[in-house]
Amino acid sequence: MARVLLENVVKVYPGNVKAVEDFNLEIEDSEFVVLVGPSGCGKSTTLRMVAGLEEITSGTIHIGDRLVNDVPPKDRDIAMVFQNYALYPHMTVYDNMAFGLKLRKFKKSEIDRRVREASEILGIHELLERRPKALSGGQRQRVAVGRAIVRKPSVFLFDEPLSNLDAKMRVQMRAEISRLHTQLETTMVYVTHDQIEAMTMGDRIVVMKDGLIQQVAPPTELYDNPNNIFVAGFIGTPPMNFFDGVVRKEDGKIILDEDTYRLETVPEWAEKLEPYIDKKVVFGIRPEHIGSPTAEGTPGLPKIKAAVEVVEPMGSESYLYMNTGRNDFIARVDSHRPCHVGDRLELAVMLTKAHVFDAESTNVIV
Repeated sequence: MARVLLENVVKVYPGNVKAVEDFNLEIEDSEFVVLVGPSGCGKSTTLRMVAGLEEITSGTIHIGDRLVNDVPPKDRDIAMVFQNYALYPHMTVYDNMAFGLKLRKFKKSEIDRRVREASEILGIHELLERRPKALSGGQRQRVAVGRAIVRKPSVFLFDEPLSNLDAKMRVQMRAEISRLHTQLETTMVYVTHDQIEAMTMGDRIVVMKDGLIQQVAPPTELYDNPNNIFVAGFIGTPPMNFFDGVVRKEDGKIILDEDTYRLETVPEWAEKLEPYIDKKVVFGIRPEHIGSPTAEGTPGLPKIKAAVEVVEPMGSESYLYMNTGRNDFIARVDSHRPCHVGDRLELAVMLTKAHVFDAESTNVIV
């Protein structure tokens, strides 16, 4: 087990292509941290720098108390699980899991003990004599994780390990890896582009864009209090709705004004919105806070009028794809609410759950 510390880490590829810029992060001992962001944001490059598979351009990386900038991957006391499993096709499951230990000259009895212990933890003890081609995708991924477990590293690194699995298996493996973290109490750093994976697995989530950290926070904090429009739109399924608008002041009240709606803001926002009077802003609210049973059952809430363009029944709820005439948005409503394409509805808005963003900087105002 070990703490991982990255300070002012930069990675620049030939042609002055900046993959990672001024990356600062402290990962506590036994913490599960997820790096998430769209393709090309620098998350896998960051993980590979921790692993020693990519040289850093500048900055420092510590694993435990050691500076590892110039330490080769095999000496960093880390184990990495890759997207493509990287199993040897000609070896059995047992030999795949044992291979790294054999290279390190472990005793045969210790190798056997570790492999069988890991196979029991992962539920693959009956597969030890099979070869990878005889395994399902989920079984191969378990073998890849088992190969990492037997080494008992200080830090586990996962590079999009579930990308090749079907939806049902991904859900199952998410739970398996989370359970492993609890059981092994080892530091884990996990890279994914899937924000659902990030939200369900991480103690803390690092949201990246264009090589820069946008926000680091626990899942709930990230969801409820995003730093900017990018984080607000990236985290959440369906994503947060955004409306263009202008802040107005009328009769001492602060209004969010757009051609098709006018929302009187809550008093707690007044001080922060005062500097934005007559300026463009972006109003953001999540689908579950428009037209939900809670919103509709709360008297006095402002409402937005919009036409229903698509209805998606989801069983316990329905997603309504709405259009105000200028803005599109999604509302998550009770599945039994009668809604049809073409209907024009007035939906209550839980304004206290909403956010307002600076239109230029995209940073959150309230």
